Amino acid sequence: MTVGLEHYLIVSALLFALGLLGVITRRNLLVMYMSLELMLNAANLALVAFSWFNDNLNGQVMVFFIITVAAAEVAVGLALIVALYRKRQSAHVEDLTSMKL
Repeated sequence: MTVGLEHYLIVSALLFALGLLGVITRRNLLVMYMSLELMLNAANLALVAFSWFNDNLNGQVMVFFIITVAAAEVAVGLALIVALYRKRQSAHVEDLTSMKL
């Protein structure tokens, strides 16, 4: 049995759905943040699979830039979560309104 494009896309869709479920159902910011990263990696998997099966490197180059932007996103996002935790000793979504000036 060979692994085709549809197999990669099914795994990518399942990962994306799992990440979306985590964002919708969870209240903890760290879990929501990890779920967002899971959704981003699912999109990267789909891009690499399309790139591989079409013999085109454009998708893989795009994934490189997405990973670069995701690294910057992690730094900023975790800094915001740490600031919220220091202020309220909690990392729940309901505490975001306390960050107003």
